[in-house]
Amino acid sequence: MQKLSRFGPSGQTLDKWDKVEILLVEDNLSDAELTVRALRSIGATQKILRLSDGVEALDFLFRKGRFSDRDQALPKLILLDLKMPRVGGIEFLHRLRQDAATKSIVVAILTSFTMDQLPSEIQDLNVRECLLKPVKPESLIKLVKHAGLELSPPPDANA
Repeated sequence: MQKLSRFGPSGQTLDKWDKVEILLVEDNLSDAELTVRALRSIGATQKILRLSDGVEALDFLFRKGRFSDRDQALPKLILLDLKMPRVGGIEFLHRLRQDAATKSIVVAILTSFTMDQLPSEIQDLNVRECLLKPVKPESLIKLVKHAGLELSPPPDANA
């Protein structure tokens, strides 16, 4: 059974939040859609889950609340907005890096700020990249590969 979303076909319906390889934590739907579109345009066909704040993302990673029955696999890449309701990006990163199981997940910050405008503590939280919104597809290629994810030829590459 195929499930449709605003991001297009999502493949098999997974009742237990299984096999997520890219976690997109972004409260702005437009920014999330543009980021997913950029990922798809470079051939990132992995399962992407978009969550709208840090609380949901922490619950997902640590298998709490509605995510308690998901598989134990962790995403290989987290694309993280800094300014979110409830738990913001900096607090999320602190919690992520405190746990041995999650401290090595590749994280990129999605921001509308330049590097010199970002809080200095970001440097101590093992952030791989800071990507300006809207995210350009070419800025994602090295990041996705660094996370150990394969890229398929983009859909229009054979046209």
